[in-house]
Amino acid sequence: MAKYKVLVTSKSFFSLADAKDFLEANDCEVVRPDASKPLAEEVAALLPTVDAVIAGLEPYTEELIASAPNLKVISRYGVGYDKVDLAAAAAHDVKVTITVGANENSVADLAMALMLCAARHVPVMDRTLKEKASVRPVGVEMWQKTLGVVGGGRIGKGVCKRASGFGMKILCYDVVHDEAFAKEYGVTYVDLETLLREADFITLHVPLFDSTRNMIGEKQFDMMKPTAVIVNTARGGVIDEDALYTALKEGKIAAAGLDATVEEPAYNSPLTTLDNCILTPHAGATTIDAVRNMGLLAAENALDVLNTGSCRYTVTK
Repeated sequence: MAKYKVLVTSKSFFSLADAKDFLEANDCEVVRPDASKPLAEEVAALLPTVDAVIAGLEPYTEELIASAPNLKVISRYGVGYDKVDLAAAAAHDVKVTITVGANENSVADLAMALMLCAARHVPVMDRTLKEKASVRPVGVEMWQKTLGVVGGGRIGKGVCKRASGFGMKILCYDVVHDEAFAKEYGVTYVDLETLLREADFITLHVPLFDSTRNMIGEKQFDMMKPTAVIVNTARGGVIDEDALYTALKEGKIAAAGLDATVEEPAYNSPLTTLDNCILTPHAGATTIDAVRNMGLLAAENALDVLNTGSCRYTVTK
């Protein structure tokens, strides 16, 4: 009989065998939700029976955490933890961990891809060509333009590194300044208003807190260039999507690329009706490399807590 029981809700965790094999080799029974049933129902039914959960993007409320007397760790498969009630977790002595750095290259790549696709109207050209009604909309170059990076953490820095190869002038807004990194990659730290006014491309890499919710709204869109492209690969809710729709519809800005939206997937969003808005289904971490890295680190984090009671990637309120 296995020593620990681990619920895994992230679907992509199972796309490569490495992490599952790692858990099983370390005396864990891996429990997988029934895909034919609603995930929320499966989590509510299974969580009280397990010692750990390797969690996707589903919420973990106080009620849910309190229902699981054996639960020791919620190991997030990723870096966002805004859907976990940290206060409730702490009250029930449940550690919350994240996979720091595991998907940074994957997400940074997608941020660059969204900027390029929005700048050159790639989805529109692809769609209309396949419909045998090909168009060639006039795009803009990224070469030597100004990039604004909102959030200069690991992923934001990854985008800066890539943008330096495009000869871009790089502006960054963050409360923490890494002057050595800035000097190496030609990054200038500025306030948010300066960044919004001067940047041709804006990319968001901040977590979702009360302080960052709707941090880009009508006022901020009014500051941007009418040729500006904004990309969000961070969290839905950082952008006020009603204000974004208006800004795109009225030509206040040129285009947007969103991998993170309030509703995911954004099937019912009016943004789906706009050719100048590219939408992807929160797929920034969906590469072979990131899936392997996140799976193994999420498994390691869970085992660290189960075996020692602590983990270096624990988050606290």
